[in-house]
Amino acid sequence: METRTKRRLTNGAIGLLFLFSGIEYAVILPTIWAYLETMQAEPYFLGLGLSAFSFSGLIAGPILGHISDRSRRTKPIILFANLFEIVGNFMYFMGYSKWLLLGSRLVAGIGTGAGACIFGYLTRSTTTKERATVFAVVMAARQAGLLIGPGFNLFLRLCNFNLGPFKVNKYTSPGLFMCLMWTILQVIIIFMYYDLPSDPMDNSKVVSVEEEEEPLIDDVNGGVADSSRYSTAIEHDKSQVPPASETGGENSTADDDHYIPNGHIEDCKTNNNPFHNFSAAKEYLREEVVVVLTAQFITLFNQTALETMVTPLTQKYFNFGELENSLMYCICGVEVIVGFFIVRWLSTKFADRVILAMGLVICNISCIWCLIFLANPKGSSSILLCEFVVGVFLQILGLPFVAVSQVSLFSKVTAEKTQGFSHGLRRSIGGIATIMGPMWAGGLINNLYIMVGVMMGLLTLLTIMMILSYSYLVEPAPTLMSSVNRGNMDDD
Repeated sequence: METRTKRRLTNGAIGLLFLFSGIEYAVILPTIWAYLETMQAEPYFLGLGLSAFSFSGLIAGPILGHISDRSRRTKPIILFANLFEIVGNFMYFMGYSKWLLLGSRLVAGIGTGAGACIFGYLTRSTTTKERATVFAVVMAARQAGLLIGPGFNLFLRLCNFNLGPFKVNKYTSPGLFMCLMWTILQVIIIFMYYDLPSDPMDNSKVVSVEEEEEPLIDDVNGGVADSSRYSTAIEHDKSQVPPASETGGENSTADDDHYIPNGHIEDCKTNNNPFHNFSAAKEYLREEVVVVLTAQFITLFNQTALETMVTPLTQKYFNFGELENSLMYCICGVEVIVGFFIVRWLSTKFADRVILAMGLVICNISCIWCLIFLANPKGSSSILLCEFVVGVFLQILGLPFVAVSQVSLFSKVTAEKTQGFSHGLRRSIGGIATIMGPMWAGGLINNLYIMVGVMMGLLTLLTIMMILSYSYLVEPAPTLMSSVNRGNMDDD
């Protein structure tokens, strides 16, 4: 089978995985509270159940990503992670007690750790120019799942029969349905997914020496320090670096001098261990990485807070029921998918940081609108409905811009060899946001000035951080050693 065909099959399998994850969320969420009520569960169990899924995912992501980086294989890890989805959803279907239900979400959440491995694979197998486009399509696949998921509930709610000792009804059927879906995906992964080698000589990573040297010195604030560090490395190489045994091995000064922000060290190291000479502080505490991770947290915090706020507001002011809310979510889902494809097109025209700036402008306008018109609603129902629609429309419109650009940027400013672990860390931070967002919004439904005000404050903070760090939000020079080699050639 040709490599191109294998790649298409693999991409199709990845798309299905994200599609199924969106369907699971859309199928489980509408019925989980009613399911818990049949077991006389306390109200806080709803929060525990939703948080358990995110909690186990934020733990599993970095671990599975780390394993993927070391093994350079993702297929076995995805198959392993999917087993937890299958088992977790079957436990949800069994539903003997509220504690088993809680445990089922905890187990199923481990399966989301496969996402870190997949983003690592996509980073290694795509060029920097096409990466945002690929990420936009993957994220759109999940949104498509969120959109079509409620449609499955139309027939799942009609289930009412026994399967051996188990009762299949509108509460337990989502668990059985997703168990079958993840089992089908397991078969698809076995036959359609291939661990294809990445091309280390990607032409998009080859830059001229002049293009490489200037960003290291001129394009960043504090260029003197960066210039000193890199010139030290070049001079050190010119003087012929001693063997590792003479310099102290991994902890040598030479290794410190040769640290490169985005981890393109293949030309100066041949060690197969992706975590060789890896420094978490140098990798994740750099300004551009902190900004991108902050964007991940604030985006998901505000998104989940908005999702928590919307339903009570529509019920209070517009008397929306299940049908109206379902229709509203479907329309929002269509908007998000269209937004992702707009970003997919824009990513071929503009840099990631430009798209991020566009998204933040839209999100800030949305929060200002909500703070003015929705925090203390006044006027007739039709006027309130128009104000509500505009606020939600703007918030959802900005989401794809920020989501895609920050993931693409993150993949470019962190080490390629440790992308699995890095994306696991990024998704863990997102998991924390999805836990804290609903908790924050849920307690302030009746005090929207504080709730929306904090969302506005977080967005303002992120905007200021982006402006101050704008020059850093680009892919660093791919390799230091090309400058070193140029220096040696000049000496010759």
